Amino acid sequence: MKSLVIIAMIATAALAGCSNVTVQRDDTADLSQYRTYMWVETRASENDNSASTTAFADAGIKSSVNSELSKLGWQQVSSNPDVLVGYDILVERSVEQRSDPVYTQPFSRVYYNPYTKRYGTIIYPSRFIGYQVYSEPVREGTITINLVDAKTDKPVWQAWTTERMDNPNITNDQIARSVRDIFKKLDVAAR
Repeated sequence: MKSLVIIAMIATAALAGCSNVTVQRDDTADLSQYRTYMWVETRASENDNSASTTAFADAGIKSSVNSELSKLGWQQVSSNPDVLVGYDILVERSVEQRSDPVYTQPFSRVYYNPYTKRYGTIIYPSRFIGYQVYSEPVREGTITINLVDAKTDKPVWQAWTTERMDNPNITNDQIARSVRDIFKKLDVAAR
């Protein structure tokens, strides 16, 4: 019984650590032909010169993406790339519905046994009486990576993952984990 509980805890921790990655790709593009890339800056519009609200995460994202692309054999260049790489970070506040089971308090009663002339105790265990439903505010961070063919200016691959954030800001560990999960999907597509 104890080993079943331990296995269930490990499985829950493993599933909680996995993020769900969504991929969109151009099926006509052969990702195995791309070997060089260059970063591009994404903006809301052509005239948008405002500072990025996620500027603190720029270095973490670029470092993680560079590392993952390097593992795939891709090389960053400053001119004539095969692919243009861009990213976006979105942090949203939302409300999550939660429910917790509710049980009665266990109680006991004392009785007297006239045959043994002793007192005994009957214990009544707690009983399930329903669920307490409540709303909990949560923050979720979404990281999106885009690959655009530099010669045709056509999007060839895009992937994103959303992860619940426990800290007020997105951390470098969360960024690295999300980028690693995203590029696992590119590794499969590029073969």
